[in-house]
Amino acid sequence: MHLSGRLVHRIGPEDVGKRVTVRIRLPEGGFTDIIGVVESWEEGALTLRRRDDSLAEVAEDSIAASRIVPQTPPKRRGRP
Repeated sequence: MHLSGRLVHRIGPEDVGKRVTVRIRLPEGGFTDIIGVVESWEEGALTLRRRDDSLAEVAEDSIAASRIVPQTPPKRRGRP
């Protein structure tokens, strides 16, 4: 999500169905990250389905950075 210290927003409505991570600005000034599959993107908001099957609605204008991530996390080596 960083390029030379900058946050980069790389996803759009064409990425519905893909697994993404988004960094959103919180009202109190911090940031939080959400990882999930883009279920929908309509009227300035997107809905992400998290791994636990819960849904998160994100206002497009709150996204500070985003990118597509692999569908399944890579397996860790050397761990059972």
